[in-house]
Amino acid sequence: MKLSTSDRRLLQALQSDVTRSQSDLAEEAGLSRTSCWRRIRDFEKAGLIRQKVALLDPKIAGFGIEVLLLVAMTEHTDENRRDFENHVRNLPEVLECFSVSGERDYMLQVIAADMDSYTGFLNTEILKHPAVRSASSTFVLKRVKYSTELPLAG
Repeated sequence: MKLSTSDRRLLQALQSDVTRSQSDLAEEAGLSRTSCWRRIRDFEKAGLIRQKVALLDPKIAGFGIEVLLLVAMTEHTDENRRDFENHVRNLPEVLECFSVSGERDYMLQVIAADMDSYTGFLNTEILKHPAVRSASSTFVLKRVKYSTELPLAG
């Protein structure tokens, strides 16, 4: 999708605060309110804007443990991958899952209330899955940067 300068300004404004008024967004992008509204609808129809969400603070919400979990598969068959990926999609503790290159096959970002709940999750939901050979947990000590904004400037 080809984006104009005003499109980029509009999208950057939406990424930083989707609750801004139509007037504020239009002014930021240098568009009329009607053009701004149309562009947002076009972005939604094209799939560029996938959804609008509220970002919650995990610690305040009761999640004290954040883990980067590396998973190795037993076999690299299409069926194993499909089964594991479908399984992971249904686990609310998994915030993100990436198929990766290297010694491991997947990297998952996992949250849990505490160590006991993480251990239970790991043992019952990951290690017991028939497609999983092994898993390695790296515990997040501190989040240095977190952003959902794509770098659209320029």
